[in-house]
Amino acid sequence: MTDVEFQNARQRAEELRSIINYHNYRYYVLDSPEISDAEYDALMEELRTIEVEYPQLVTPDSPTQRVGAEPLPSFEPVQHRLPMLSLGNVFSEQELRAWYQRACSLLGEDEAALVGEPKIDGLAVALVYENGRFVQGATRGNGLVGENVSANLRTIKSIPIVLRGQAPESFEIRGEVYMTRSGFEQLNNERAAQGQPLFANPRNAAAGALRQLDPRVSATRPLNAWFYQLGWLEGGSAPDTHHEVLRWFAELGFRVNPLNRRCATIVDALRYTHDVGHVRDTLDYDIDGCVVKVDRRDWWDELGYVGREPRWATAYKYPPQQATTRLLQIDVSVGRTGVLTPYAVLEPVRVAGATISQATLFNEDNIRRKDVRQGDWVIIERRGEVIPYVVAPVASRRTGEEQLFEMPDRCPVCGTPVQRRPGEAMTFCPNPRCPAQAYRRVLHFASRAALDIQRLGEKLALALFTAGLVQDPGDVYLVTKDQLVQVERLGEKSAENLLGQIEASKQKPLRNVLYGLGIRHVGEQTADALARAFASLDRVAEASLSDLEAVPDIGPIVAQSIFEFFRDADNLRVIDKLRRAGLCLAQERVTPATEGPLAGTTAVVTGTLGRWTREGVQDLLRSQGATVSDSVSRKTDLVVVGASPGGTKLKRAQELGIQMVDEDGLVAWLRERGAAVE
Repeated sequence: MTDVEFQNARQRAEELRSIINYHNYRYYVLDSPEISDAEYDALMEELRTIEVEYPQLVTPDSPTQRVGAEPLPSFEPVQHRLPMLSLGNVFSEQELRAWYQRACSLLGEDEAALVGEPKIDGLAVALVYENGRFVQGATRGNGLVGENVSANLRTIKSIPIVLRGQAPESFEIRGEVYMTRSGFEQLNNERAAQGQPLFANPRNAAAGALRQLDPRVSATRPLNAWFYQLGWLEGGSAPDTHHEVLRWFAELGFRVNPLNRRCATIVDALRYTHDVGHVRDTLDYDIDGCVVKVDRRDWWDELGYVGREPRWATAYKYPPQQATTRLLQIDVSVGRTGVLTPYAVLEPVRVAGATISQATLFNEDNIRRKDVRQGDWVIIERRGEVIPYVVAPVASRRTGEEQLFEMPDRCPVCGTPVQRRPGEAMTFCPNPRCPAQAYRRVLHFASRAALDIQRLGEKLALALFTAGLVQDPGDVYLVTKDQLVQVERLGEKSAENLLGQIEASKQKPLRNVLYGLGIRHVGEQTADALARAFASLDRVAEASLSDLEAVPDIGPIVAQSIFEFFRDADNLRVIDKLRRAGLCLAQERVTPATEGPLAGTTAVVTGTLGRWTREGVQDLLRSQGATVSDSVSRKTDLVVVGASPGGTKLKRAQELGIQMVDEDGLVAWLRERGAAVE
């Protein structure tokens, strides 16, 4: 090895580290990569080759060292120069106002600007940088003494090892290490496949990953970090306000949460907590509230502390979304398409503001994967308005009396032998005359997105079904007032109102009828696509498999389901009843828009909207040339998210990195593309 060769290798290694660090920043901090994964891998491989050939060129801050160092015998204690104190909590608007008024009173001010931040449910850490390079990272510990987890923190690629721009001589930055929901689910799936116990939630999984004595294990875990506060600083200066400090952090290369917001008044801060709560379930990370801080940092010293809590900040906590309770037994329900869904019967417990006594278990494979047993203590979760589900059992609390669950081999309602098709997770009852399926089909037919017969709810539908008056959707149009008044608790006025809604439902468009029929795999958008493509129910019924597959967004499985539905004699009898009742079974053929500012764009709308109806947004998008789909795929360009959105759609959009917007974001998105917005 000549000196020239060594100097060339050293220069190239430095150049590669700089390039790779830049692209790490683009990918992990800005979420805006500029090169492909293959190009990035080639750069890393070139740097590894140089470092293998010239080991003396390996530096602690090299990107190649993020894979983890050798295992540690134990964690060294770290004395925090400034204590990492805990925040006080408030749980209501009144309590947040009271905290604010106390702070203003102590300051002798009428108002004080604030900064709102999502309160990440992770593990607090303090990182020290010297001359722009990461030198030490520690956990919060007891607030005064933490654990040195520097080697593990180096494996988290969103944490900068070398800072950008002009950094102070030395300083401490504080933040939160967390695990994404999608990463947590993948990790638990892998552990279940290996027969290992499951983590209860992303926070526990993140804490366990960060406190591994072997950093190589930490490197395999999907950890990330947000940064939110300056600890101490030497050899430089920091901005005077907290929101400017956060902006400065971002300039140095740290990940700063985009949901952070400066709030001029307490009213703005309250609005902020509501806004964050509204999008809470769309995030790929857990938050349990918002942190509200006084913006001016010189006021922090003036306000001081009470006990171990600062007076200049507080945590506005949301109702908890998880709880632990006893799973009494596992029962099975039968849906409108015959799918058997196991669910947990629980000792009632309060979660996210509601009393929960049942939680879904999804399917038999899910029960096996999580090793959930009857009699277990279990962790349940409820996000937004979705049905509560069982996250994991608490295996450490087992007594040995818990019982394994077996899916019944016959339908629990009609006794028909159940089936499970190859490649599918669901077990189902194949009997279309199963009473449970029939009752659920009537409910689905009357739902708002279908024929919108709102007075035909669960109790009334069950009463009509039990009385033998309504056995299928077609029977809804055959009941009379005299029959209805015989139903328990249904008076003449109620009967008249119900009949009025039934009559009005006959004017619903073809897409609503197609959706209301309850064809397996056919959601609202697929029903709309069928109505647009065929313009009549008869043409859909007569369509061949190839005709159906030619419709945008309909694949072989969905096409087969539609094809089989219209070849079932019972289904055809229901359709004949609807035809004789005078429902709208045809429409003018609609030619999909192929021109417009959104031509070639595919969008998905999920959740409940406020400014528009969901159908209104879909029609607006179509009018500008976009294709509206039922499901999120790699072809999707945009997901419009309202309140209580579909969790599966959000998760898929996050996995694929698809842009998501709320209603205000949609307006801006449309205007950017020259689309007309009313």
